[in-house]
Amino acid sequence: MSTIPKCPKCNSEYVYEDRGSFVCPECGHEWVESNIELEVHEYELIKDVNGNILTDGDSVTIIKDLKVKGSSSVLKIGKKVKNIRLVNGDHNIDCKIDGFGPMKLKSIFVKKL
Repeated sequence: MSTIPKCPKCNSEYVYEDRGSFVCPECGHEWVESNIELEVHEYELIKDVNGNILTDGDSVTIIKDLKVKGSSSVLKIGKKVKNIRLVNGDHNIDCKIDGFGPMKLKSIFVKKL
């Protein structure tokens, strides 16, 4: 069931549909409403510690020693990470780090190369 929109010109709610277009009887405005709904994604810009915008496939370096959760290992400052993938969430970078395997990182702890 489709709802008939209000008139974009005078905001009247007495709009009617006539052969595929909408007509406002109060101001006489006629318009065609598109049947194609665009899928809208809200992308949050993910930035590194210096404010540079990160994108999928970028290479970054770690700016601080980071303890690996569930392990006694530490990611050392200056460790290079290649081919990152951006994701939604608190840890917004997915990557594979040599010697550690797949990991999630926070963008505030990396710097774009």
